[in-house]
Amino acid sequence: MAKEGVGGSFKSARTKNIPSMNTAMFKQLLSFALALCLSATGIQAQNEDPVLFSVDGVPVAKSEFVYIYSKTNGKNADFSERSLKEYLDLYVKFKLKVAKAREMQLDTIPELMRELEGYRRQLADSYLIDKEVTEKLNREAYERVQQDVDISHILVAVGADAEEAAAEQARLKIMNAKKRIEQGAEFEAVAKEISDDKSAQNNGGHIGYVTALFPNGFYELEKAAYTAPIGELYGPLRTDAGFHLLMVHGRRAARGEIEAGHILIRTGDGVTSQAAKARIDSAYQALQNGADFEALAKAVSEDLRTAAKGGYIGFFGINQYSRDFEDAAFGLAEDGAYTQPVQTSVGWHIIRRVSLRGIQPYSIEKGRLENAVKKDNRFEQAKIAMVERIKKDADMKEYPKVLDAFASSLTDTFLTFRWRAPETPSGETLITFGEGYDVTLGDFTSYLERSSRQRLRMGRGKDVKEAVQELYTAFVDESAMRYEEKQLEAKYPDFKALMREYEEGILLFEATKMLVWDKASQDSVGLEKFFKRIRGKYRYGERAKTSIYKVANELSDQMDEIRAFMSTHTPEEVLAKYNTGEGYFPEIRHESKTLDKDLYPEFKNMEWKVGALSQSEPLPQSSVFKVIKIEEILEPRDKTLEEARGYVVADYQDYLEEEWVESLRKAYPVKINDEVFQSMIEK
Repeated sequence: MAKEGVGGSFKSARTKNIPSMNTAMFKQLLSFALALCLSATGIQAQNEDPVLFSVDGVPVAKSEFVYIYSKTNGKNADFSERSLKEYLDLYVKFKLKVAKAREMQLDTIPELMRELEGYRRQLADSYLIDKEVTEKLNREAYERVQQDVDISHILVAVGADAEEAAAEQARLKIMNAKKRIEQGAEFEAVAKEISDDKSAQNNGGHIGYVTALFPNGFYELEKAAYTAPIGELYGPLRTDAGFHLLMVHGRRAARGEIEAGHILIRTGDGVTSQAAKARIDSAYQALQNGADFEALAKAVSEDLRTAAKGGYIGFFGINQYSRDFEDAAFGLAEDGAYTQPVQTSVGWHIIRRVSLRGIQPYSIEKGRLENAVKKDNRFEQAKIAMVERIKKDADMKEYPKVLDAFASSLTDTFLTFRWRAPETPSGETLITFGEGYDVTLGDFTSYLERSSRQRLRMGRGKDVKEAVQELYTAFVDESAMRYEEKQLEAKYPDFKALMREYEEGILLFEATKMLVWDKASQDSVGLEKFFKRIRGKYRYGERAKTSIYKVANELSDQMDEIRAFMSTHTPEEVLAKYNTGEGYFPEIRHESKTLDKDLYPEFKNMEWKVGALSQSEPLPQSSVFKVIKIEEILEPRDKTLEEARGYVVADYQDYLEEEWVESLRKAYPVKINDEVFQSMIEK
């Protein structure tokens, strides 16, 4: 970040050629930058949070400075004395400008306050879900993927939307199975007899080791697999597939993923296991004698999919291949090691470990887990649970008589596009949260008018009172979210910091725009005086007026003749001689330009004199050659104000800003607590 850029850099957002920054662009960039901070470390608790400095008596806590210093500097935040001093100076300047903005009462401008509130709503919508739902589910998933769980289950299938009678019948069937097992029946035998999981006929319900995340709709089964006591019958529990009984046999550290290759000798189709074993033993002996694994796999492996790649399989995790194959592969202790011959249902293998990829740190795994979590119905379940928690914590109260009276007053037009909310919203209380947060009937009718699409859909198959009740339920949930969003600053210090940062950023931008940027671009008298003070700073070096010729490739065999003619004739004469007009494009094109000697590499390989020609360089991805001719050499000179305006305005801005900061230091006393500052230094 540029040195004057504390709290949402303003100077770094413009170049020396741009006198002032586009307001909408700045605010868009600032919004984006702040949105990236949702996962930033929260500010320290306010107790034991000393004041680092004050501006005109307004304190700035150590935690605030540490937060913004760490966020801005990222990996470069080394907390050295030099780095902290430099950034403290920047942050003091930032706070001085904010103090001036407040004195100018910019924080009372309705337009700016509406923008701030709009940003708050936008941020709060996602912030609450991220903090209360996404982050918790991500953390939960990360804890679980660090373990594999060995489970068996019995399933009695019934759809998630099944009729109540069908669901009850399935529940009774699973309860009966549980009772039988508790009375001494073997789990495996009961699974083979009644489980609707078709694999139970072969495995007796024993799935083996699995890892989170379980398939969509099986969150309750996953939850139980990671929390139920080992060796005890657990359930019944309901998933989208039906009712389950669960047995957890064990848990182990997650195997992660292995990158491997193999050599396969198949059995079957007339090939006995003994014959295949003899061939794989021969391959194993060749490896023991120093044969290259990949070359041997290409020569003898009967896995057509991998043999051509030297036996390379790629990465795989648990439950992708047979247990014998998996156990042997994950049993290899180091990269490059290979197994003794391993038998599976398809034949005999020698497996080679290429690499092992364990569970990565949370910062790396988070993105993958979050994508999976948000696609799973556990995400919606967690949001529902969050809303219910909000209602309970806020001691939500409802006033059903108000709702019933309103619903009774409606006619069938309510379910059509003709219905409109009353022009004078009702002030009757419909719901209350906490102390002093009332939701009125007028708020509900405004919601109903906004929800026209849902109302119209309900016109098919629902009566008015049913429709009102369903819409009311959704409205209650939305109101609970709005209530909780009002508490964000109190509950989450990092959210409070974001809002403070954005508010101060808006104020600083407006004040700087009014007192520096606009003045620099509009104060022509001041700009002229400033330019006289720095006269000589902006100069042209050695330059030349040139002719730039672009010669078609068709004339390449005449290039020597053309160059000789160019050196002694005017552009008009060159074009008249060689442009015949027969082709679609002219054979030679010309333009005049004034070029700086130091900026064009062509000048390095040619004499600096009138009439000199550059080499005939073919232009990249083009069928033309470029030749530069020096027509006139210009002596170095100072630039005029108009010629250097962009640079001068930018420097004038810097000058005005320096003067402004000095005046602010005189107007607003700054006190720095050196003891607190020293406590931050890491030596």
